[in-house]
Amino acid sequence: MTDGKGRLKAAWTLVLLAPLCAEGAFTGISLPAVWLAFPLLIPIYGAGVLLARELVCRAGAGWPGLLLLGLAYELAEDGLGLQALTSPNLYGAAQWGRVFGVNVTYWESQIGYHLVFSVLIPVALANLVFKRHAGRPYLGRFGLIGTAIVFIVGIALTRLAIAGTQDPGYQEPWSVSVTILIAMLALGILALVVVPRLSLPRPTPFTRLPHAAMLGVVAGLAPIAFLGLIFPLRLGGASHGPAIGQGAWVAIPMLISLAVAITVGWLVARWSATPTFGDHHRIWLIGGALVGHSALAVASGIAGGQLVPTLALGAIVIALTILLLSRLARRSRQPVG
Repeated sequence: MTDGKGRLKAAWTLVLLAPLCAEGAFTGISLPAVWLAFPLLIPIYGAGVLLARELVCRAGAGWPGLLLLGLAYELAEDGLGLQALTSPNLYGAAQWGRVFGVNVTYWESQIGYHLVFSVLIPVALANLVFKRHAGRPYLGRFGLIGTAIVFIVGIALTRLAIAGTQDPGYQEPWSVSVTILIAMLALGILALVVVPRLSLPRPTPFTRLPHAAMLGVVAGLAPIAFLGLIFPLRLGGASHGPAIGQGAWVAIPMLISLAVAITVGWLVARWSATPTFGDHHRIWLIGGALVGHSALAVASGIAGGQLVPTLALGAIVIALTILLLSRLARRSRQPVG
């Protein structure tokens, strides 16, 4: 495989991994109709995450920069595309927890979800599959420009095809859209200009790592705990209230979810900094997280009354996840060609 073809193959792999990890392995289990709309998800998920990765690689911003652009990506999707951050109707998110016209509980759930399953995991998987291109741009200048255009088209498609049909008549206030654009610009400057010039402290490594399977267990429980506290199981069903609590009491599970995210993020950072941490541990972390969020999707589908299709799809997705990651683990032990 020539270098150019390898980079292009890596780019297309990431384009597909982003919507598969974020929607196929989650919403596609509890709401199987999502698979019919899968092609519509590729421009915003695939192009958006590929664009973020390319910009970060060119700037040398590393994982901190990718986290910041991941936040900008979430604002683009949920703020500009779906308009779900302020809509009083879409997904019933206003009933989860709403402050000053912003669906804060929904927003928290989507920040954590998209950072991990739309951005970090797909990029990490692409790096594992295409090791020789890890940390290097996949695209040339024209490819980067084309990806940005496709991403913008993806935002528009999301607004028209999803928000326009599921939440007809709602138009986000222009002041909100401008604020989101300013926030995205600020995050972009931080990620691509400020972060590369900083000497960020490295996380303190552990003296020894737990067994890789234990890392997988922690990663699997994390999305169940984080989302389970703030994400209503019967999304799309008859119940659209908060997952736990009512009114101001919703702040308590939100704070606990935030504590879970910070704790697990701190653990992953320290594990990754430990000298004995390798691809084997990385694959267990990714696999645990993917299986955990698919298991939560199974529970969501069952709670919504879709017992048989949910169990069938959940079993298929989880089995495929384990099978493909097992093959990747065997391959990762081979030297890079």
